[in-house]
Order: sequence, then structure tokens, then C-alpha cells
Amino acid sequence: STFKDIFNEPGFIKALEGDVHIVSDLPESLQSAPRARKHFTSWSGASYYEDVKELWKDHKVVHVPKSDSRLANNGLPIDIQRLRCRCLYQALRFSDPIEDLGKKLVERLKSRGKFIALHLRYEKDMLAFTGCTYGLSESEADELRIMREKTSHWKLKDINSTEQRSGGNCPLTPHEVGMFLRAMGYTKSTWIYIAAGEIYGGDKYISKLRSYFPNLVSKEVLATKEELEKFKNHASQVAALDYIISVESDVFIPSHSGNMARAVEGHRRFLGHRKTLTPDRRGLVELFGLLEKGELTEGPKLSSLVTKMHKYRGKAPQGRDMRPCLGARAEHDLGQRNPFMKTHSRSASA
Repeated sequence: STFKDIFNEPGFIKALEGDVHIVSDLPESLQSAPRARKHFTSWSGASYYEDVKELWKDHKVVHVPKSDSRLANNGLPIDIQRLRCRCLYQALRFSDPIEDLGKKLVERLKSRGKFIALHLRYEKDMLAFTGCTYGLSESEADELRIMREKTSHWKLKDINSTEQRSGGNCPLTPHEVGMFLRAMGYTKSTWIYIAAGEIYGGDKYISKLRSYFPNLVSKEVLATKEELEKFKNHASQVAALDYIISVESDVFIPSHSGNMARAVEGHRRFLGHRKTLTPDRRGLVELFGLLEKGELTEGPKLSSLVTKMHKYRGKAPQGRDMRPCLGARAEHDLGQRNPFMKTHSRSASA
């Protein structure tokens, strides 16, 4: 998909015309001009971009292959922060076909009542990349290992799944998500929208979540085949539908951190600090370990421990972490760049 397939290109250009001059195509005079190819450093401060300007002394065109490099959160002029927020959450709008269907799906969900948008990161490539194989069969673990070994741009090949999980670096499994939400007080009648691609193992694993919450829905359930046909084989456009629904949900819960989860959380804060609940994966793994050993059972005790653990994780607003960012902070916990890039009570409700 191109930019204009996913986003409203004319609207984007118009919204920022007072700040940045944007064109859809290079002027003819620059079509054959020498180009500098530059990968920007992630989490870089404003001074870095002053240095990058030096490229224009020798080149008229700078080609940036990827646009996932992010400015540091701190130490930036307020006008740059404002421009960034306006760009991300006002100027950047999805194309009309995506926006129209996204709004329809939100309306269909809201007609059923309040709902949770669950960003369930349990796709095959995510599990292979992170090396997380907990709860999988030996053949499934081998399949993921082979995929990781064959993917050349994934730097780490030999990953200890147990260490990954205990360190909180693995996405929660569908079963773990079910236990977590039940412990947080969500009832069996809660509607949950699954914002995700194809879940690894299919119903074999998603059924464990459904046993806790039978009202699971996805875009394939909410939309007709005809409505989804135009987005067939366009993963980014399909993901945009998940994004729209996640932003408009009553509660957003990501099972793992990543670019989309962080973008959705930021967008929800921008719109008025809408409720986002980020699970404490490391803490939950410890509790789930006690369940496996028989030292703890599902019920009031587990619920008390889980709700206490997440007492401040769903509240908003929160103070900004003011530690300086010195660049290259966007490295994944595994030491490689992640390509997939974030008050409750016992009677909590969506």
C-alpha cells in the first residue's frame, strides 16, 4: 500500500501547509538529482536534526527509507512538541474508505454496549521474533525457530524463551489474557474486540480466552465479506481498521508493547486520557507461575493481587519521565530493532 492508500494525503498536506511545505511528487528539476540515503537515529534530540541539515549542502534530495524513527520525548522545544502532536493526531487521517468502514464497525460494536479493544499480539511472526514459545507444542516451537533463523534481518537467532517470559518480554497468551481480565473484575458478558492479525494456532488457543469471555468479536465478524473485499491482501489497511476501533474503545488493552500499541495509547491520551490498561507482564508471569505450582488458585486472592499490581497502570494522566534521551533508545529489549513496533476494582467494567 502507498501512503495515499492508507492516509488522506490531500488533507495531510493541507493541515500542515502553515508549518511544512509538502508535495506529492518531486519537481521535475529534482527527479534526477543526486540523493543522500539516510537512516535517522531513533529517539534523537533536536540537535541531531540540526546536524542532519548539513546533508543539504551536498545533496538536493535526502531519501529516508523508513519513517519509524522517533524524536526523543524530552528536551524538545514546545513548538516542536505541538507540531508533532498536531501531525500525528490531527493532520494524519486515514483514507475515506478506511475511515468510513472503521466508523461503521465502531457503531456496530457500541450498539452492543461498552467494549474492550484487545491488541492481542499472538501472531506467528511476533512469537518467532521474540522467541516466545511458552504453552506451545514442540513442533510449533520448532516452526517458530526455523522462521526466525530464516529471517535475515532479525539479528538474534538463539533466544531463551524462559528468560524472555520471566523478563516480561513475551506477549501474554490468550489464556493468560483471559485470567488477567477476569482477575481485574471484568465479567463474562464483557464484549471484547480482538485487534490483531491471524492468531497463531487459531481456535486451539483463542478458545481458551473465549472460555472466559464468549463475546469475542473481530473485524471479520463485524464486517461483511463485501465490505472487507476492497482491503483484501492489504495488511496495513486492515490494521488501520483495528487502529480506529482501538482508539474509540471504552478500554484499550495491549497484550504486548509495540509501535501500534504506543500510537493508540498516545492518541487516546491526546483525546482526553481515555482508559488504557497495560498489563504488568513480568508481575503477571510470577503470579501465573504460582498458579501452575498449585500455590495459588483463580479467585478472590488472585484478583486482589492482580488489581493491586495494576492500581496505577490504568489511571491518567501521568507525569512524564523526564530522563534525557540520548538517541538509539528504540532498540528492542533483545538488542535488535523491533519491526512490529504500548482506578480498577473487583467490579470493574468496560
